[in-house]
Amino acid sequence: MGIFEKKEKNGVTWFSCNGLSQVEGLIQGFSTRMGGVSEGYLSSMNLSFSRGDKEENVRENFRRIADAIGFSTENLVFSQQTHTTNVRVVDEKDRGKGFGKPLDYTDVDGLVTDVPGVVLATFYADCVPLYFVDPVRHAIGLSHSGWRGTVHKMGKVTVQTMADCYGCRPENILAVIGPSICQKCYEVSEEVIQEFRHFYREDCQEQLYYRKENGRYQLDLWRANEIVMEEAGILPEHIFTTDLCTCCNPGIFYSHRASGGKRGNLAAFLGMKEQ
Repeated sequence: MGIFEKKEKNGVTWFSCNGLSQVEGLIQGFSTRMGGVSEGYLSSMNLSFSRGDKEENVRENFRRIADAIGFSTENLVFSQQTHTTNVRVVDEKDRGKGFGKPLDYTDVDGLVTDVPGVVLATFYADCVPLYFVDPVRHAIGLSHSGWRGTVHKMGKVTVQTMADCYGCRPENILAVIGPSICQKCYEVSEEVIQEFRHFYREDCQEQLYYRKENGRYQLDLWRANEIVMEEAGILPEHIFTTDLCTCCNPGIFYSHRASGGKRGNLAAFLGMKEQ
């Protein structure tokens, strides 16, 4: 059995993480581009209001994915991503922000909460979704980590926020690195690699990238985020890493690299059911 399992309901396809299935009452999933109503290069399950889609299409897509995974769109809380390591603590008054109510915050790439019923949502088209679940403290976190977020260790910032706000202990947290671009597909410049050399230990550099004859590098964001999670105190056996590449599978996922920027957005969802 793989880390992620493909699921389908009423024509909507999404992925669920088997590593989190042990936690009762958890709402979790990662969308695909299948099962929505958007058209053209946005076809069909585009989950972004800012990619040129019709608002009514995006709203219908959210209703469909919410019904498939099993939550109400009224409970969604969106990120507002700008490749920061800013994490917002979500409480009851945030319920609905992004879908049912306007966002009143900016520059938020991570969300944490301990409010049952609230469903966190972050957005992707190659960057790395990071899921965090503490079944002891009943707290969750969901963060967006592109190369900038990964360099600055968004996963570690999210874990620290959960510890500060909810008393979470890293050794109790289950963490997931979700579908995103793989090392084979992710070519980066010398400037990007210099950032990783600066912020990551010398003894792990060989695990992160290799240099090609053209002077550019292939970067492994999955391994980088595993290292960040381990540094944050999460047990290696509690880290579940995807083998699903968004760029390798453009028929299933939106990929910024594969499409040259002509694409919709995927979404990660995480919540705890109300008792």
